[in-house]
Amino acid sequence: MDKNTRILLLVLGVVFGMIGLSFASVPLYNLFCRVTGFGGTTQVSASAPDMVLDREITVRFNATTSRDLPWSFEPEQPSVRIKVGQEALISFVAKNNSGIPTAGTALYNVTPAKVGKYFQKTQCFCFDEQMLPPRESTHMPVVFYVDPAIDEDKSMEDVKTITLSYSFFPAESEELDEALEAFYNGENAAIENSENN
Repeated sequence: MDKNTRILLLVLGVVFGMIGLSFASVPLYNLFCRVTGFGGTTQVSASAPDMVLDREITVRFNATTSRDLPWSFEPEQPSVRIKVGQEALISFVAKNNSGIPTAGTALYNVTPAKVGKYFQKTQCFCFDEQMLPPRESTHMPVVFYVDPAIDEDKSMEDVKTITLSYSFFPAESEELDEALEAFYNGENAAIENSENN
């Protein structure tokens, strides 16, 4: 094999490697966020812990809906006060205000972002796309807890309140793709400040 052929193969290898990394970057970053809680990404747990601490934290709820999704969406209660390690069940109400079936996908995070690795969900409507028939409403439950490990982290001593935010976007839409891209680029305001109905 001559020198030019080796250089060509090397360049092609680099090009295909970069293409492969570009396709893998979003799933890898998503995995990184889920494992570390980066950017306020919450965690998923199979069950609640065995330990409940005396420390209490207020969890507030924020719900927004894209202007392009004809839904109203809000928490049934603005906040709850829970003990660390205690499992809580809350619910949001969504209503399709249009005359046709519509589907939505919720993006979510918590603030302050540093608590993401300790905020655990065991059930959530946000794990799947949601479809609503015309003019119908539904309750969307979330079951969560704050991991007792938060109490061992000195950087979490100042955390008294956590805000859990959801923003609904039309499923499989360009707007949803843009919101996901903004989130993965660290622009959490895209989720927290998406337009209300």
